Amino acid sequence: MTIVKIALEVVVVIASILLTLLILMHKGKGGGLSDMFGGGLGSNAGTSGVAEKNLNVLTIIVAVIWVSIIIALSLMTKYHIG
Repeated sequence: MTIVKIALEVVVVIASILLTLLILMHKGKGGGLSDMFGGGLGSNAGTSGVAEKNLNVLTIIVAVIWVSIIIALSLMTKYHIG
């Protein structure tokens, strides 16, 4: 394995964990996993409109990075690069 492929695999693991945490931080709409983890108790207490928008943007950015790395790793495997 090349250093680039190993680095991409490490980044995709970190991005996966970060993406999971970001998704769990979103305000629940009711009845979902966020209520099970306590998201429904004080849903309006800690988030404002700006904070929620920033969380949405950060989640989208991390998701795009995650998908891009997955595609890059797939292409590297398919064409035997690294």
